[in-house]
Amino acid sequence: MSDRLLFSIAVALYGICSGYSLLLWRRGFREDNRWLSLLIGAGSLFHTGAMFQRGFRLDRCPIHNLFEATVFILWTVVIAYLVLAIFPRFRFVGAFASPLLFGTGIFALFPILDQPGPVPHFDHAWETLHAALVLLAYGAFGLSAVAALMYLSQEHDLKFDKSRALFARLPSIQRLERVVSGLLLGGFILLTAGLLVGSWWLKTNRGYWINDDPKVVWSLFVWAAYLILVLLRAANGAHGRRYAWGVIGTFTFVFLTFWGTNVPSAIHHP
Repeated sequence: MSDRLLFSIAVALYGICSGYSLLLWRRGFREDNRWLSLLIGAGSLFHTGAMFQRGFRLDRCPIHNLFEATVFILWTVVIAYLVLAIFPRFRFVGAFASPLLFGTGIFALFPILDQPGPVPHFDHAWETLHAALVLLAYGAFGLSAVAALMYLSQEHDLKFDKSRALFARLPSIQRLERVVSGLLLGGFILLTAGLLVGSWWLKTNRGYWINDDPKVVWSLFVWAAYLILVLLRAANGAHGRRYAWGVIGTFTFVFLTFWGTNVPSAIHHP
């Protein structure tokens, strides 16, 4: 099977998870059902197989066009979820993550996104490391936004439907806040490391640390936005609905603008 077919099977399984998630929502998350985790785990096998097959076929790390980058970001979200799913109270993150995986997976399968990217050489190892670190950061930010959505759902139930919140098998809002901030901090560290590696690559290959390339400017703006969220949390313990909406809104901005800034970038499309 081709790598695209393997990924299509993974997306189909994520779609089944999305449908099953609707049932969990209607039942108020009162069931500790492992089927959701098992279905996402099955999808992850095909997802991982697609990445490895693409990598071995092209003899490179498969992150050099929009299709490959999207597949990699979604893979980091899936793997992070499977780690969280070890703890029963966090298994229902999948109910919030699966629609994201399904919708973005459908988007990634558009043929226009899978155009041949630049052929890397060994001397581009720093460039590849930069891309991998940044995409891992976006995966962490995506899962942080999913946890923030769970927080808003639980907070809403506590305010308007206390019986639903009492019997739901979701983590407490205090624990969800810690998960949101932990994932956010981890993503910020990865993003910082990725941008530093990218600057080093620019200096060694092009003679400058930074320039006005659209992707560079956008990346610095995103880094500053997440820095503000991290500092707000560290300085005054920012929490609650506004903080959760800030996490969700920032990731939504990243997701909606990533592709538009990547296309005109002369650095990323020499």
